[in-house]
Amino acid sequence: MASAAEYRVSNAVDVVNLTGKLQGGDVVVMLNGDWKKQSVEFAGRGTAGRPITLRPETPGKAMLLDGSTLAVDGEHLIVSGLAFGAGESDRSAVELRGAYCRLTETSIVDGNYKFFVHVRGTSNRVDHCYLAGKTSVHPTLQVEVEGKPNYHRLDHNYFGPRPPLRRNGGETIRVGYSHQSMTNSATLVEYNLFERCDGENEIISNKSCENVYRFNTFRDCAGMFTLRHGNRCRVESNFFFGNGKRGSGGIRVIGEDHVVINNYIEGVQEGGFWITSGIVDSPLNGYFQARNCLIAFNTFVDSPGPALDLDAGIGRSRRTLLPENITVANNLLCPTDGHVLNGDEGKGFKWLANVASTPAATNDTKLRVINLKLARAEDGLLRPASASLMRKAAEGDFPAITFDIDGQPRTGRYDIGCDQFSTEPRTNRPLTPADVGPLWMKSSRLVTSTQ
Repeated sequence: MASAAEYRVSNAVDVVNLTGKLQGGDVVVMLNGDWKKQSVEFAGRGTAGRPITLRPETPGKAMLLDGSTLAVDGEHLIVSGLAFGAGESDRSAVELRGAYCRLTETSIVDGNYKFFVHVRGTSNRVDHCYLAGKTSVHPTLQVEVEGKPNYHRLDHNYFGPRPPLRRNGGETIRVGYSHQSMTNSATLVEYNLFERCDGENEIISNKSCENVYRFNTFRDCAGMFTLRHGNRCRVESNFFFGNGKRGSGGIRVIGEDHVVINNYIEGVQEGGFWITSGIVDSPLNGYFQARNCLIAFNTFVDSPGPALDLDAGIGRSRRTLLPENITVANNLLCPTDGHVLNGDEGKGFKWLANVASTPAATNDTKLRVINLKLARAEDGLLRPASASLMRKAAEGDFPAITFDIDGQPRTGRYDIGCDQFSTEPRTNRPLTPADVGPLWMKSSRLVTSTQ
C-alpha cells in the first residue's frame, strides 16, 4: 500500500493543481490565514478506509472571506476545520457533490451566499458544523433530490440565529423542492440544535419523500417544522421549546403516510400540530391533502392552543379537502388556554386515548379529561408523575414504536405521551450548544456577531 502524502497549499490554484494526483489517505493542508475571493475546487477519489482530507493547519485558522467558495466533488472526501466569514456570492459557500463525502467541524457565519451548504450526490454527510447569520434569500442548507434516494445525513450541527427574511425562502433546512417532492430522498436529519432560526415560518421545510427527522432540538425559533411537500416521512423524538416567542410552533402535516411520534412541544405560540387541508388535484407547489398519517405519543404542554388543528388552512388558497384517515392516538394535550381542538375532522379519523386536563374538553368524546399530574423533572421537562393515570393507559397496537423520547424502551403496556416511565438509561435529551458544532469553536471561545 502506497504511503499517504501531505500537500500544503496557499490558494485555490494550488488545490486545483492536485486534481488527478491525490490518492486515498492523502491530506491537503490549507495554510492558516485569510483566503480572500478564492473558488476552491477539491476533487479526488478516496476509499472508505483511506479517505482524502482537506483541512487547515489549525482548525478555524484558514478563513475563507470576501465570497470565497468551496466545491467538493468525488468519493470519500473529507473537509474539516474551515471557517467562512462575511462575504457575498451568488454561489453556495460549500457544495458537496459525488458520494460518501463529508463536511465536518466547519463554520459559516454571516456570509451572503445563495446557500451556506448545498448537498448533492449520494450518501454525503454534514456534521458538527456551525451555520448562523444568513440574511439573504434561500435556505441556509439545501438538499438536492436528484431522481433517486440520496441517503444524506445531517447531524450534530448548530443552526444559529437567522433574522426574519420577511418573505418566502428563509428556511433553515429544505430537503428538496416542490418539483422534486414526489421523489424519495431518504435523508436523515438528527441530533441538530436550532436556536433563534427566525427566517420564516418554516424552520425545516420537507419537500421530498421518506426522510427521517429525529432527536433534534428547537429553541426560540419563530416558525414550525413543516412537512410541506412529499410523503412517508417520519418526525420522531424532537424537542420544541418556544419560550413564548411570537411565531413559534410545533409541526405542520401536509401529504400522505407521515408518522409523527414521541415529540415534546412546550411554550410555543402557534399551536402544536396543524393537520392541513388540501386542494383538489393539487399541483406540486400546492397543498396536498393530509391522508393516512399517524400522530401518536406526543406531548403538548404550557402553550396556548389549539393543540390540534384538524383542518388547517381550510377555505384558503383553494383548500377544500379535509384531512382523511388520520390516527390520533395516545397524545398528552395540555394547552394553557383550554383550546385543545380546532376545526372539523374529515373521513376516517381514528381517536385513541388522547388525554387533556381542561374542563372545556369534557364534552368532547375524542378526549379523556383527567388530572394529568405533571411536574417539572430535573431536566426541566414537564413529565407525568409515576402515579399518573397516563401510565400504562395507552390504547392500540403500535409494535413499530419501541422507545420513547428519551430513548428508553416502551415495554408492556405503553404510557400516554412522549415519556414512558422507565429506569433504563436515557439516550436522547434536549441539546445545548455544547453538544453540537465544531469542537475548535468551543476550545477557542470564538465570538461571532451572531452568538
